[in-house]
Parts: sequence; C-alpha cells; structure tokens
Amino acid sequence: MNNRRRRQLMQSAAPLLAEGERVELTSLAKVGSVSVKRRVLTTALVGVLTAGTVIATVQPRPMYWALTDRRLLFFDAKTSTGRPGKLLMALPRELTCAAPVRKALLGLGVQTELAVQGQQQGLKLTFPPAGKAAGRDLAARLAAAA
Repeated sequence: MNNRRRRQLMQSAAPLLAEGERVELTSLAKVGSVSVKRRVLTTALVGVLTAGTVIATVQPRPMYWALTDRRLLFFDAKTSTGRPGKLLMALPRELTCAAPVRKALLGLGVQTELAVQGQQQGLKLTFPPAGKAAGRDLAARLAAAA
C-alpha cells in the first residue's frame, strides 16, 4: 500500500480510535472466501446470458485493515475513488488470533485465517504480493497475542 493510501486510512481510522489507542500496522487484503461451486455457477450463468461475450468471476471482498493496540479494523476498499470507505468490521484484538501464513494461489501472495473467540467460522485473509510482509507481520502479532 502506498503512503498516500496509508495516510488516508489513518485519517479514516483516527476518529474511531479510543483515547490512547494507536495504529500499529495497516495494509490491504481480500477478506472472506468464495466457494468453487459459486465461482463456476456465476461464470456459467454470465456466459449463457451473454452468449459467451462476457466472462465474470467472483472474488473475496477487498478491504483496508488497520491493526491497533486494541482492535483490528476493516474498511471498505471498493469505493469509486479507491480511498478507504466506511468501517465494515471491528474485532477486539484480545479475542482474535491468526493461523500461520501459507502461500496463496500460485505462491504470489499469502493467506491466513483469523479465529475470533465466540464465532464458529474463521475469517480468511488473502494478502496480495505487495502486502505479503504486512500479512506475515499481522499473523505474527495476532498469534503472539493469543
């Protein structure tokens, strides 16, 4: 993530921070997962409806994230300007832990899965090649906190 986006993310997070809370790490990740069945059905449906002239794919939602000393904040990244949008999710840091990172598709990025205490299903994070180091750092900090 470039410095301009990082600054914009910090500006979006600033009004949400509690007194004394500080941001430690920021980056961008795709959050969630899309089943193979849903990908195939979407591709097939769009192909049939457009007589093969358009191909569509379904991907997890890109989100900016900021790790503070108390929380993990997720912001909308699908805005028309590319700026961080509204707060989508805030996870308490003490209730969140991350699995060790593993290589993502083709080994270009990395993935980890967040486990949130009290939730049955984990949250999959996929970091692009430019965010691999931040992804590893996030997983290490959340693994140490658990």
